[in-house]
Order: sequence, then C-alpha cells, then structure tokens
Amino acid sequence: MIPPATATPRIPDPTGAAHDRVYRALRTRIMHGELGPGESLTLRGIGKLFGVSMTPAREAVRRLVAEGALTLSSSGRVATPALTNERIEELASLRAMLEPELASRALPRAHFALIDRLEAINAGVSQMVARHDATGYIRMNLEFHRTLYLRAQSPAILAMTETVWLQLGPTMRALYGRLRRTEPPYHHKLILAALRAGDEPGLRLAVRTDVTQGLRLLKG
Repeated sequence: MIPPATATPRIPDPTGAAHDRVYRALRTRIMHGELGPGESLTLRGIGKLFGVSMTPAREAVRRLVAEGALTLSSSGRVATPALTNERIEELASLRAMLEPELASRALPRAHFALIDRLEAINAGVSQMVARHDATGYIRMNLEFHRTLYLRAQSPAILAMTETVWLQLGPTMRALYGRLRRTEPPYHHKLILAALRAGDEPGLRLAVRTDVTQGLRLLKG
C-alpha cells in the first residue's frame, strides 16, 4: 500500500517578505508626495530606513523603476522623476481618459452611503488644507477618488489609474506648493452634486476638470 502523499512544508522567504514590505511602503510615500521631484535615493538609505538589507531594497527599487515611480540612470543614480512638460501633459491626458470612465461606471452603484462617505473624506481634505499638510492633502484627495472608483468594479482600469498617480506623486507635491490652497478642490463639490443627481455627463466633466486643471498649471 502506497502511503498518502504529504505536503511539502513551505519554507518562509524573509527576503521576499521584506522586499514586498519595502516596496509597498516606499510606493505609498511616493504616491502621497512625501518625496519631491528629482529627489535622490540610495539603496543603503532605503535599507536603513526600513531596517532591511541591500537585497530587498534593491528589489523594491527595481519594481518601482518598472512602474515609472523611480528613475535609474546609467550611473546607477536612483531618483524620483522630475517630469517634463510633455510628460505632465501625457499623464494628465491619461487621467482625463481613465478617471471619468471609472466615475461613470461607479455612478449606478453610488448609493447614499457612498456619497456620505465621500462627503466625510472631503471634510478631511479641508482639514489637511487648513493644516497646510501637503502629503496629507494628497493622501486624502486620492482617497476621495479611489473610494468612488472602487464602486466601478473595474480593477484593471483602476490599476492603470493608480500607476499614473504613482508617477505623479512627487509632482503633485510641487503642485500643492504652487496652488497655495485655502479650501478643498471646488470640483469635488460638483462631483458630489452630480452623483446625487445621477448626472453622468456632469460627473464626467467634473472629474475630468478636477484631475487635469491643476496639473496643467505646472507647465511652462
């Protein structure tokens, strides 16, 4: 009689787990504008910051370079992207295509509880503006959009959108300083009004204007 097969025990991969932790944490910092455009990073510095060796730090950087969140020069210098006018325009155009589509798909599922949640997040945006907290503002602003877009149930489009956000994170930090905001984005109110009214054309227009208007002020 052949004995039943036994499962091979899974050996933990601490290096892999460490690399994923560093990747996610650094990705979040970049997306939320905690690093400015063109800011240099070192593998040693990343390792020290997150308490890991060079190997997981290197792998996390490799993934972020592939996503466009970091640049890697021929000399090995790692930095956040300093976007050209052409690149800003390209990424703004992507936001103008992707995000109105997500909002439109979310509209049929935009129940009152979701709208109330968006109102609460927008109040949080106001608090960050009052505190002059640039990274907090970017984080809450992205949460406002992501909370709406999750209702679209379109994970592929949302993943593409988040990659654009990631590439724009440091630039959004620079934009916040340029705008000197004293109140939350005006178009958030228009987005909320369109959701309440079930107004798809109005929603598309409000989202498109909200996600592109500021970025284009950086050009020139």
